[in-house]
Amino acid sequence: MHLTWLELRDFRPYATLRFEPVDGVNILVGDNGAGKTSVLEAIGYLGMLRSLRGVPDRALIRDGADGAVLRGGFAGGATETRVECELPESGRRTVLLNGKRPARLRDLLLAVPVVAFVPDDLDVIKRGPAYRRDYLDDLASRLWPQAGADLTEYERTLRQRNALLKQQGRGTDLVTLGVWDERLADAGARVLLHRRTVAAALQPHLQNVYEVVGGEGSLEWAYRSTWKSQEATGLAELRGALSESLAERHARDMDVRTTTVGPHRDEPDLLLDGRPTRTRASQGEQRTAALSLRVGAYRVIREIRGQTPILLLDDVFSELDRHRAKRVVSLIETGQVFVTTARENEVPIRGRRWLVRDGSVS
Repeated sequence: MHLTWLELRDFRPYATLRFEPVDGVNILVGDNGAGKTSVLEAIGYLGMLRSLRGVPDRALIRDGADGAVLRGGFAGGATETRVECELPESGRRTVLLNGKRPARLRDLLLAVPVVAFVPDDLDVIKRGPAYRRDYLDDLASRLWPQAGADLTEYERTLRQRNALLKQQGRGTDLVTLGVWDERLADAGARVLLHRRTVAAALQPHLQNVYEVVGGEGSLEWAYRSTWKSQEATGLAELRGALSESLAERHARDMDVRTTTVGPHRDEPDLLLDGRPTRTRASQGEQRTAALSLRVGAYRVIREIRGQTPILLLDDVFSELDRHRAKRVVSLIETGQVFVTTARENEVPIRGRRWLVRDGSVS
């Protein structure tokens, strides 16, 4: 899969932009604040329907404009895909896939595979378990359509169970609560099974990438649940274990008026030689682990879906020494890559150079 053209209107610093990258390595060179990352963010948005930096859609609109428009053409084999997004200052966005509103937005996630490494990716390593849950759920949704549907169902059921608890507290009807238990257990078991499958698929790639980039030690996933999932294996066992755990927490849930057990409270972690990278790894080790997660996702998507994702590397070489930077390059297989840098000589990879300045790319 590769991007053949990109058009922007009133997106970030760009009043208008037409960009036609090469099907290979594209290196965007420019001063800080010139708009390099905004180009990557536009490409990422067309493939992931969200900002790479987690900001709301309104923050993507150029100052003074009443909305932003992003359009892109993608080619993969004999398939051509056109994605269009309109982000208004107020109201809901519009998304078109090949000129039509997709029946499910997750169809677009599968149509345009994109993997990005940005400085904020360190949050997946350094911050709380919600960031690692999101990483696993996001990758699962990119691999299997059903994974996204299962996560949506779990989140919807969780909101409804919590609404019941919040409204009724200790007066919650146990029969009604039991109905929500079963629905939540069914969806939650599937969510955990997807997470386990993703973690297992990632594991050999994580270790390989970590070693190639120059990390020392064993990098592996650890998954701690708030419920009796460790002993359960298949879907039926996981469903039963979660249903039992929810029933055991009825009194507690009614007291605090929320659901205190389930995949939304689980704590996945990355361990380096058995120690949490979040608290026990150095800054360099954490950065290498974060890079391993993204390159690992890139490889897993290619391996399972048979598609080579578009790879976005935002300022990835600025904090790597020359030796490690060359090792990162060795991990990038044939495919389309976008790299940003403020200093051209720090990128040890050949490709088309693009100068970014004054709201233009040339």
